[in-house]
Amino acid sequence: MKMENYSINSDILEIQGLDIPESSIYPVFFAVLFFYITLLISNFGVLILIITEKSLHQPMYLLFWNLSVNNLFGNTVLLPRLLSDMFASKKLTTYAQCATQAFCSHTFGSASHMILIIMAIDRYVAICNPLRYTAIMTTKTIVKLSVSAWGVSLVLVAILLGLTIRLSRCRYIILNAYCDNASLFKLSCEDVYINNLYGLVFTAVLFGSSIGCIVVTYLRIAMICWTKKSKELNNRALQTCGSHLLVYMIMLWTGFLTIILHRFPDYPYLRKLAYIFFHVVPANLNPIIYGMQTKSLRQKIWQILFRKVSSSAPQR
Repeated sequence: MKMENYSINSDILEIQGLDIPESSIYPVFFAVLFFYITLLISNFGVLILIITEKSLHQPMYLLFWNLSVNNLFGNTVLLPRLLSDMFASKKLTTYAQCATQAFCSHTFGSASHMILIIMAIDRYVAICNPLRYTAIMTTKTIVKLSVSAWGVSLVLVAILLGLTIRLSRCRYIILNAYCDNASLFKLSCEDVYINNLYGLVFTAVLFGSSIGCIVVTYLRIAMICWTKKSKELNNRALQTCGSHLLVYMIMLWTGFLTIILHRFPDYPYLRKLAYIFFHVVPANLNPIIYGMQTKSLRQKIWQILFRKVSSSAPQR
């Protein structure tokens, strides 16, 4: 699509969209809708279960709760608009709406990393210092860490978008299926060196801190398991850390793919798909992975399902 230039700042922007062939619109629409509905049901289910079951009012489950809230937040910002745009001939939005979507989307990505960092620390304390776990990882501590995670994410993303909003605009087409920071500052004809620099520093700090934390905590856990040679400890480490590491790797590589493909404009469709996967795949898998791997959560799910089946069975 050819990009048109304007000498004035326009408040109305046009989003390029997914550029799906007409014959594929309905299959893609129903596929995305299916993923959105399943992640709504599964994540809301985890939220309600943790809130209503007093036995799950523990620090670890508060982190699961945070993760589900973030999944719902990030996907609700992106997917409903994406679904509605599939049938629009012209996908128009205001600059304010576009900037808001970009802000929320980047906050979702940042908060995902921050929450998983806290979860890695939680698992490290639980396995390497089990006798002091309840004293160290109290509900108050987890609340403070969670507020810090959201606060740091909001501040970092606010600076990221603030540097973009200050720019004048000479274009009006968002060359993407959604609004993000890179697509917004590409609307400007000004020098965007500072935007690229901060974006690289922001990404390096976020990914570096999360990867560093995961590597350090898991190496320490592996060393403890190796030296103690306890089968029970190894099983507990594998059960609790395996699910966390799997979720982290899925989120990390879909995020990496999105960032890498932004540097290759010849593959716009792959970049759009990668970004949607970054939102949809972890959000759908998180409740399943944690629900099946976490014994207490799994038992509560089976108890509720069993109660419902028993109550619906005909009485003799």
